Amino acid sequence: MVNYDLIIKNGTIVTADSIVQGDIAIKEMKIKEVSIGKPIEATADKEIDAKGLHILPGLIDTHVHFNEPGRTEWEGLETGSRSLAAGGVTTFFDMPLNSTPPTINKINLELKSTAAAEKSIVNPRFWGGLVPENIDDLKDLHENGVIGFKAFMSPSGIVDFNNVDDETIYKGMKEIASLGSLLAVHAESTVICDQLAKEKQSQGKTTARDFVESRPIISEIEAVRRIISYAEATGCKLHIVHASSRKVVQVINDAKQRGLDVTVETCPHYLSLTVKDLEEKGAMAKCAPPLRDAEEVEDLWAAIANGEINVIASDHSPAPASMKTITDNFFEGWGGISGAQSTLNIMLTEGYFKRNLPLEKIVELTATNPAKLFGLSTKGKIAVDYDADLAIINLNESFELKNEDLFYRHQHSPYVGMTFKGKVKTTIVGGKVVFENGQPMKK
Repeated sequence: MVNYDLIIKNGTIVTADSIVQGDIAIKEMKIKEVSIGKPIEATADKEIDAKGLHILPGLIDTHVHFNEPGRTEWEGLETGSRSLAAGGVTTFFDMPLNSTPPTINKINLELKSTAAAEKSIVNPRFWGGLVPENIDDLKDLHENGVIGFKAFMSPSGIVDFNNVDDETIYKGMKEIASLGSLLAVHAESTVICDQLAKEKQSQGKTTARDFVESRPIISEIEAVRRIISYAEATGCKLHIVHASSRKVVQVINDAKQRGLDVTVETCPHYLSLTVKDLEEKGAMAKCAPPLRDAEEVEDLWAAIANGEINVIASDHSPAPASMKTITDNFFEGWGGISGAQSTLNIMLTEGYFKRNLPLEKIVELTATNPAKLFGLSTKGKIAVDYDADLAIINLNESFELKNEDLFYRHQHSPYVGMTFKGKVKTTIVGGKVVFENGQPMKK
């Protein structure tokens, strides 16, 4: 009789295509058997009874800022990966900025990947940066395994990660296209945002609403249209991150209809928080692009239901509480939301329970599509020979998120105080349990 490392019995298995009852057998980090409707007849070193629970492919969070090396006082690979495990996330893509040094050359990439190998309890992958000074480094970064490249079309807020000018965008995209890679962009118009911010502050208008109005949806649209034109000219594959409005998504979908290889992500905070929350929660809910009004939230959910959005990613961008303090000027204070632990909770509560979004669609947006788009050919599915990266959840369990439930370096988030339905019970990475009984495991 076969002996497996782990058998998960009696679970409801959810994929992007189906929901079925069955067992899953795992050996040597891979799924070796999926039995539908009848038990797996084998022994195992460990068994998990998932009766009454749902088993999903582990989430792939394509957009986090873990800041290591250099800014581990904000967040680190150990605390960041533990929080992901608690949220059912089994793979992350770390952004190239916020680390010091940033991931803009091979040496800096090696610093980050070495640290991740030592500290992360989930699968790490890394973005390389595109900045004005590193076009000659892009090939090295690609050959050493970056998942793609990230550029800011407006100032990043980080002094050692410069935003790109138009010439850098064009030359960088030509090089990235030749490598067969892709470019992800933070798309906001520097001119629009800077001028509006100056006008507001010169008039003494510094409230949360004033901050939001200084970064309007049209600033995203202008930048997206511009970067799409460069994609058309260079043939570079393009990914637009953290779209805050369906109006932005529609511009991207128009380009898709013209045959461009362009994809788009949005984030849980744009699907659950509004300007009203920003006014009430303060800097804890400050981000860029900023939160929008309630009708924009509903429009984004409609875009998801209509298949217009490719990926949901957290854009986890943490900072110490001292940097999230705002007095009388909302333009001051760090803009970034701590949210990596809560992506699945929000998709279940706001999507599945509140808006009847199918579980299969949640899997598609958080696991299957990210795996396809970024070439992770053995992830994002529950199938034989795929990586044994799984999240086991109880859809019937509700809880109020508290600060002490968070595994971030700094236990704060705009989601604290919210009640969620659907709780992660167990997270498995490569066949190894990394989160169970409310606690992530040590490395």
